[in-house]
Amino acid sequence: MNLQDVFDLYDDRLQLVEQKINELFRNKIPSIPLIGKHIISSGGKRLRPLFHLISADISGYRGDANIEIAGIIESIHTASLLHDDVVDMAEIRRGKASANSVWGNQVVVLAGDFLYSNALRVAVLLKNQKIMESLSSATTRMTEGELLQLNRTGDTEITELEYIEIISAKTGALISAACRTAAILGGLSDEHENALANFGMKTGIVFQMADDILDYMADEKELGKRLCKDLEEGKITLPLLYVLSVAKEDESAEIKRILKDDFSEKGALRIKSLLKKYNSIDISFNKARRLIDTAKAELSVFPDSKAKEALFTIADYSLQRDK
Repeated sequence: MNLQDVFDLYDDRLQLVEQKINELFRNKIPSIPLIGKHIISSGGKRLRPLFHLISADISGYRGDANIEIAGIIESIHTASLLHDDVVDMAEIRRGKASANSVWGNQVVVLAGDFLYSNALRVAVLLKNQKIMESLSSATTRMTEGELLQLNRTGDTEITELEYIEIISAKTGALISAACRTAAILGGLSDEHENALANFGMKTGIVFQMADDILDYMADEKELGKRLCKDLEEGKITLPLLYVLSVAKEDESAEIKRILKDDFSEKGALRIKSLLKKYNSIDISFNKARRLIDTAKAELSVFPDSKAKEALFTIADYSLQRDK
């Protein structure tokens, strides 16, 4: 089974989820549905809803509340993207002008606030306290992750443990909640619920690790544009953390100087040369690959099934995709 097979298997349900996402953007204030149409039409694979739908299947759930929750989860993710683009002063999102570059920061921040609150309002209507707690906790952690990352921007003293804490909150928390809420719908035991949640967390961490690694894998002519964007913004991610831990003292000092005072295409190329010298990309990918293995092991409590195979396929995809 490959990723397209998984999407084909869940296509009908994902179309229903898409309708739910559009419903959450409905409002009498014209800018909100316009922003919604803009960002939804930009694409995105809808992986977070897919995690939830597959997890509902492996949990034995047969109702339709999973469609509502999948829409809520993707809406929370979309709200975070709106806010992220404002924070990062992004001009492009998935090949299109970012919403903030079209409508301005103030409108987009408020539209993101609306989407967060409206998604959680709809979640309350499900009248399931455990689901509400899982979604609200994930939303809180996502914000904490962004704030932690902002606080450590350009900080070459950040540890790998702190980096993992940031990406666990930024990316892992919502994917974990997508899996956990499905287990709650299915009425699974705590053991099975935690297994799915842990699978989602670890896979989510790897998704972010892979994004961070791929950010360094630009063709040289792309530097300073779409790729190496994290480096330009001073985000210290896994490949650079490894180099800083093993490089010679003068090389580490040079990296720190580039990040602090002299970021340019030339500086980025120098850092990329050090990544290559210390084989940092391969070592980082291997670390992520080992984490995927432990994520898959979490699902050993479930019997083999198409749903389990589909979750394994998504986990493998996290390291095989293009940026």
